[in-house]
Amino acid sequence: MRTSRNDTRSVRTGSKNSVASDTEGPVRKCILSQDRDARAHLVRLALSPDGEILPDVRAKAPGRGAWIGVSRVELEAAYAKGRLRGALARAFKTGEFTLSDELPARIAAALERNALDRLGLEAKSGTLLTGTDKIDTAARSGQLHALYHAGDAGEDGMRKLAQAWRVGTDREGSDLRGLALPLPRPILSLALGRENVVHIALTDRAAAKRVSDALDRWLHFIGPDTLTGAPQSDDLRGPSSAPCETASQGASAHRSVQDGTEASPAATTHEEFE
Repeated sequence: MRTSRNDTRSVRTGSKNSVASDTEGPVRKCILSQDRDARAHLVRLALSPDGEILPDVRAKAPGRGAWIGVSRVELEAAYAKGRLRGALARAFKTGEFTLSDELPARIAAALERNALDRLGLEAKSGTLLTGTDKIDTAARSGQLHALYHAGDAGEDGMRKLAQAWRVGTDREGSDLRGLALPLPRPILSLALGRENVVHIALTDRAAAKRVSDALDRWLHFIGPDTLTGAPQSDDLRGPSSAPCETASQGASAHRSVQDGTEASPAATTHEEFE
C-alpha cells in the first residue's frame, strides 16, 4: 500500500479486502489487488463512448467505472499478463473495449495534472506560500502544515527550512522535514503562476490535506523511486475537506474521461463500481 506524504494519513496496511481505519468517504475495491480503500485514494477508469478505457481521476465521467489502487509498475505487469483486461471485462461486464498500452502513462499524466491543479488553486486562495524568507518566517511562528520542494532545490535550502519548521513546532531533534517532489522549478512555477518556485508551504490545515491527498495519489502511482526526499509533517489526519475543483460543466463524456475535467456531479453511493 502507499506511504504517507507529509504524514496526512498513516501507512495503510492490512489483509486483503480489509479497510484501513483511517479511510474516509465512500469505499471502493481495486479490481486488481481486491483491496478496499477510500474512493479518493484510488483511480477511476471509465469507458469512453468510443469504447476506450481511459483514466477519470476526478471520478466525474458518467457511466460505470472500475477502480485501481496499484502502482504503475504493478499496473504494467497486470497489462502484460492479461490480468488487467480480464479484470476490466468483469468490472464493465463486457469485453468490447480498447485497452491501450499507453494507459499507465495517461494515468500518471492525469494524476500529475490533478496535483498541479490543486497546488494552483491553493495558490490562488492564499493558503500557499512560496519564497524562502516567507516560508522561514511562517515556519518559525508555527504556521506551517506542509512543506514541499522542487526536485532541483538545493540541499542547504531544504535543510534550513526543515530546521525552521522543527523550531516552530517544538520538534527540534526530530526528522520533521519537507518532501522534494519529482518536478523541477519551471513546472511548479507554471502551475502556481509565480516566478522561480523552489519551496512551497501550506499554512492552512485543510488546504494542506487537500494538497497532500492529491500528491499522495500521484506519488503512490508513479512509485517511491521518483522521490528525492522522505516526507515528515504534523498530523493532518481528521475529517476530509471536499476539494474545490474547477468544474468544466457541459463537457462531453469522452473529453471528461480523457482529460479529467468534470462532466457531472460525483455520486456518493458505496457501490463497488459506479
